[in-house]
Amino acid sequence: MAGHSKWANIQHRKGRQDAKRSKMFSKLSKEITVAAKMGAADPDFNPRLRLAIQAAKAQSMPKDNIDRAIKKSTADESNFEEIRYEGFGPAGVGLIVEALTDNRNRAASDIRAIFSKNGGNMGETGSVSFMFDLVGYIEYPADKASEDEMLEAAIEAGAEDVQSSEETHEIYCAFDQLAEVSSALEKTFGEATSAKPFWKPQNTIDVDGDKAATLMKLIDALEDNDDVQNVYANFEISDEEMEKLAG
Repeated sequence: MAGHSKWANIQHRKGRQDAKRSKMFSKLSKEITVAAKMGAADPDFNPRLRLAIQAAKAQSMPKDNIDRAIKKSTADESNFEEIRYEGFGPAGVGLIVEALTDNRNRAASDIRAIFSKNGGNMGETGSVSFMFDLVGYIEYPADKASEDEMLEAAIEAGAEDVQSSEETHEIYCAFDQLAEVSSALEKTFGEATSAKPFWKPQNTIDVDGDKAATLMKLIDALEDNDDVQNVYANFEISDEEMEKLAG
């Protein structure tokens, strides 16, 4: 039975990963549809759609899914609203939640319930966002270029900051320059792993122990909500603590 239990556990984990992937594709499709509906259905003339497609490709979303999401923009009559919610989690961590919803009341009620069930509380608009800067964010794998090469290319493209690590190059630029900077870098390094608007915290809060576990549960629950597109937070958890939580 031990072998069977192990197999069942692997299947359960794989099931969770597949479910997360399916939900991610659904959110990416929604962003593509809304971007195409708000502007041209041709990414060459619609920077938001171009970035949405880029984000979908970075997650290995099949081309058929992308094309279907663009076509849906002309047939779909539902009207999605973009709404930003702000709130606090354990240890006073600030969270910004971006939603795309066709039902404002449902989204607000669900998100408020998620905060209160997971050690947090919703705040007023502006109660958290003043602690963040809205910027453009572009990410490449570390093996695309050396730190110096990426820094030089990014500055030339108009970026403001580059943070390189063993895994990635993270490039930050002015929010309204995102499409321009990512297009310039694409000519040199190919498509980025990620290119999107990003709420960058001005300072972070160290979290550990039970508060870290509760915070991760809160973020997971928010990301699991169908109306939620992105969650940003100003916390820092050590690698050791993350390993404990994963274990």
